[in-house]
Amino acid sequence: MLTEINFDGIIGPSHNYAGLSPGNLAATRSHGAVSRPRAAALQGISKMRANLRLGLVEGILLPHARPDHQWLASLHTRYEEASDHLRAQALSASAMWAANAATVSPAPDTADGRCHLTVANLATLPHRSHEWPETLAQLRIAFANDAFRVHAAVPPPFGDEGAANHMRLAGGHDRPGIEVFVFGVPGGAFPARQHREASEAIARGHGLDRARTFFAQQSPEAIEAGAFHNDVVAVANGLVLFAHEQAFADTASFYAGLRAALPEIEIVEVPASQVSLEDAIRSYLFNAQLVTLPGGDTALIVPEEARDTPSVWRWLQEHVAGNGPIRRVEVVDVRESMGNGGGPACLRLRVVADPRTVDPRFLVDEAKLDSIGEVIERYWPEAIKSDDLGDADLIRQIEEARSRLLTSLRIVELIDR
Repeated sequence: MLTEINFDGIIGPSHNYAGLSPGNLAATRSHGAVSRPRAAALQGISKMRANLRLGLVEGILLPHARPDHQWLASLHTRYEEASDHLRAQALSASAMWAANAATVSPAPDTADGRCHLTVANLATLPHRSHEWPETLAQLRIAFANDAFRVHAAVPPPFGDEGAANHMRLAGGHDRPGIEVFVFGVPGGAFPARQHREASEAIARGHGLDRARTFFAQQSPEAIEAGAFHNDVVAVANGLVLFAHEQAFADTASFYAGLRAALPEIEIVEVPASQVSLEDAIRSYLFNAQLVTLPGGDTALIVPEEARDTPSVWRWLQEHVAGNGPIRRVEVVDVRESMGNGGGPACLRLRVVADPRTVDPRFLVDEAKLDSIGEVIERYWPEAIKSDDLGDADLIRQIEEARSRLLTSLRIVELIDR
């Protein structure tokens, strides 16, 4: 039976605040702050545990090998000799944001009736551009069953940032859906990371029906305000599209097309007069998990920052009280991830599939989360300061921590990548 599985990225032991992401205002503000990798990873485990208790199906994606010695070797240097900036890029834990791992088209949408995944190239920023080979290796293990097709990345220079710029609307997870690819137009103060050409290539590779595939431009105002991915200003699930008024460049035409293709759609638009773009981005109101609970209700899983932002919390309470499509709001603590610019939705990649077709090592229950938590408690660094990145003992601890986790999960084929 097809169901939505949320694959959460386990926050890696090298999680730090190096400020490597222009346009990501939270990451820029946190530059140089002390990070807490152990607390960050445990916050992620707590979010997964909360999702399990809501009746959702959970999976995991694993921390990448850090520092990335292979990438540094391709630059003809070693970690010990590299500049501070290259060290930070080689040590980045940003693969924890699984929404950037790939773009996923479920089997009901594709020409061959298989679930297709295309790994994101993340070509725009150096610290993320070297993630895709290890992500591809993980996806090809987790989704080795013939029910899936896993594609390599679209080649640069066409930037692709994965599911963070992709939405799906459907009357049920097992029904054909509408797939929406959101792209940006270069030329502003911050980079537009998703290129239309990359989105179009993915749609072709997945064998999508052109009549049920939309390409929408993200508004330049949203990008300038710090919405470096579409999922910072819009999210969709089931028949519900939840978006800020200023999310898209041509809202009227886009919404009209969606309504013509899917008359049952419910578009929940938050007016700028009630929640400013600034408040929406600071609180990560839309970088939330919009999910269907087992009973059929739509719920929104938001970070604590949404509750801490008066305009956002007021809008949410009024919407739920007014019998809107979103019937329930759940609050989670992911402050360490938020400090680097990633909310609840950033931390997960949704895959609609039969769980029996997924490598069981990548699926979790409460007991497995307990086991993962024990490894994190024992081996993850408690804190990393900006001037710690040259500490050889810290690097050894980071490398050992990942190895211990993969060994405990019996996914040892990834250890030496």
